[in-house]
Formats: sequence, C-alpha cells, structure tokens
Amino acid sequence: MRWWDIDPVLELERALFPEDAWSRGMFWSELAHARGPEATRRYLVAEDGGQDGGGRIVGYAGLASAGETADVQTIAVAREHWGTGLGARLLSELLRAATAFECAEVMLECRVDNVRAQKLYERFGFEPIGFRRGYYQPGNVDALVMRLTTLPDSAPAAGAPSAQGTQTHD
Repeated sequence: MRWWDIDPVLELERALFPEDAWSRGMFWSELAHARGPEATRRYLVAEDGGQDGGGRIVGYAGLASAGETADVQTIAVAREHWGTGLGARLLSELLRAATAFECAEVMLECRVDNVRAQKLYERFGFEPIGFRRGYYQPGNVDALVMRLTTLPDSAPAAGAPSAQGTQTHD
C-alpha cells in the first residue's frame, strides 16, 4: 500500500466497517512505518485487475511488528470477493511478512460477531486466547484475541488458497 491507495482504501473501509472505520490519519501513520531499514509495518492492497491491468482496490491488509511479536492490524475484502480466497491470500502475505520480521508469534483481534473471519484465522492455526471487552467502538463490541505461534524454519502461509485473477501489491 502506498499513500495514493489511501482514498480508495478508505472507501472500502467505510463500506465494510461503518461504525469503527479507520481515519485517513491512521493509515498515514501506519504507512509512515512501512518503508526503510527500520520498517515495522507491512501494508498491502489487492486489485481486481481491471481491463488495463490496474484495477479497483478490492482488499487490503496490514501488519505491525514489535520485537518477536507481530499484530495483524487489519484485513478487509470487498463483499463481492468474499469466498474467493482473497482474505486467505492477504493473510498469507502478512504471515510471510511476520516471518521476514523474525516474529515468533502473530496476534490479532477479531469482532466476536465476525465468525467468517474467525474461521479464516483458525484455518491458519490461530487459537483464541481471550477477549477485549468493548474493544470496537462506538458499537461496544467485544474482540476475540487470537494468537499464532510460529515455528522456526516453518512456512506459516504454505498451502493457503490463492485468489485467481486478483493481484496484491504493497
């Protein structure tokens, strides 16, 4: 993801998360830490390909690292692409980034009412470890906290389904 992706990402963000959408400033702040030798973030967008090869953004994802722990900051996929494997592909890329950051574990929070996302994370080996009450505001929705412990010399994203016809780039 680059700065010029922020506006189309915000459109998708607001469509998918109307109550607790991130702001432009939040994305700018994250991208400020995604480049250079001291980078601690990895953000991606997925495009539908379009007729000219550069299509509409239909998904995005972000990861932050701190020491041996990475945290999935966000994963979003346009509704018309649900069930295509795009979420799995984005998560695979984040797990590759966690490996590159040499993280031993990956954490995430997921709305307790988002069973679809929970099933995706469980397929990748994430396990529930607790709750954060009222985490998602202003709706006061609880978050399920999940963790994936990575193993040395493992490929955590190996075998993940791919989304045919969808490109990701950072």
